[in-house]
Amino acid sequence: MTAGLIYIHGFISSPQSHKAQLLCRYVAKHHPDIHYMVPSLSNQPAAAFRQLDQLVQNFLQEKTGPLGLVGSSMGGFFATALAERYRLPAVLVNPAVQPHTFGEHFIGAHHNPYTGVDFKLEQADIDVLQSLVVKPEAGRYWLMVQEQDETLNYRDAVEFYSGVQMTVEPGGDHSFQHFDRHLAAIMAFLHLSPSAD
Repeated sequence: MTAGLIYIHGFISSPQSHKAQLLCRYVAKHHPDIHYMVPSLSNQPAAAFRQLDQLVQNFLQEKTGPLGLVGSSMGGFFATALAERYRLPAVLVNPAVQPHTFGEHFIGAHHNPYTGVDFKLEQADIDVLQSLVVKPEAGRYWLMVQEQDETLNYRDAVEFYSGVQMTVEPGGDHSFQHFDRHLAAIMAFLHLSPSAD
């Protein structure tokens, strides 16, 4: 059986993000049998979600092992939609909660410094985000937030994901400092580690 792990990066980010690379190195060293995927997502929400949806479908059709998700920021939002659609376990790191409510921050011109791409978001993109909001089923999530997240209010996630396993750390920031301390536990939670059996 081949297990899979998808890391979903956030808005204006890339597979080169610090957490994606930490997880990549950890999996390569400790779980080389796991198929680790970090797609470079479109800056447009609809296209990004289509990419992820197709990736999950392809894995589930071709592989026989379990699949887990780790999503950060906007990636946590996408991970929630995918987890509910396909009944997958997911770890959410400082996730965006109902990002369509921040439409005024998204609409307009943006630059992705990781990829060098300039792009624009419109109201239609915000509508796509709203259409992806789902009620999370508590048993499939581990919420990880830090109270000093400078981008998102951690309380929004704690409230929205009420009832899920959660780690709320004092201090920190939006990048989730010391993420590497949790990697072994993340693999176990996603049932991708022998210690989870």
